[in-house]
Amino acid sequence: MTLLLQVQGVTKRFGGLQALTQVTFDLPAGEIFGLIGPNGAGKTTLFNTINGVYHPEEGRIVFQGKDVTKMKPYYLAKMGMARTHQIVRPLNELTVRENVMVGACFGHENQHLASAAKIADEVLDFVKLSSRADQLAGSLNVAQKKRLEMARALASHPRLLLLDEVLAGLNPSEIDGMIQMILDIRTQGVTIIMIEHLMKAVMNVSDRILVLDYGEQIAEGNPKEIASDPKVIEAYLGDPKLAERLMEDD
Repeated sequence: MTLLLQVQGVTKRFGGLQALTQVTFDLPAGEIFGLIGPNGAGKTTLFNTINGVYHPEEGRIVFQGKDVTKMKPYYLAKMGMARTHQIVRPLNELTVRENVMVGACFGHENQHLASAAKIADEVLDFVKLSSRADQLAGSLNVAQKKRLEMARALASHPRLLLLDEVLAGLNPSEIDGMIQMILDIRTQGVTIIMIEHLMKAVMNVSDRILVLDYGEQIAEGNPKEIASDPKVIEAYLGDPKLAERLMEDD
């Protein structure tokens, strides 16, 4: 088993607010790792700490065997880490293709413009946005912007992809399409951590799940273990019968 990412005792504070407390997990290459918890549990803070936006007061982040705890996000992008954001952030005055080219140019392969354009077209085809390639990114609807955000991250050819609520705001058919896309990305050898509130989706996609509550990890395990954990039911799921329904296939 090759460990791609190790989060070791990570603690993050904002003034008097303890946002994360001693969060620890190992992520083998090739997994889809779900991250769940109530609003304000620290999920996005953990993402920001993993990819260098925040530096923890305690603990270490090890990526591909290298301590990256104090590294900036652009260094981590060069090492093969990419992410999407809960609130999509396209470069509105650039075309869809140019947005994706940015990901290729600033990823770990440092592509030149000609090869970046080729990669962008390939990725846009994968996320089913080819027909929008020459439109301005600002003209896309929410679902299309979610796909663009995914495409820009994928164009960097990441080894680790952090997905922050990519299913939020989508209708059922769009959700199904995005879930299939996540599974397809994994088959390309990309390791994924995903924050998601849509429980049935995260339960059925993830190999393992970590649960945060008030910045503390209260459980970690496979979806079946998480769905039946009394602490998770009390803090997040609320209803033991809901756990059973979450584990049912569509």
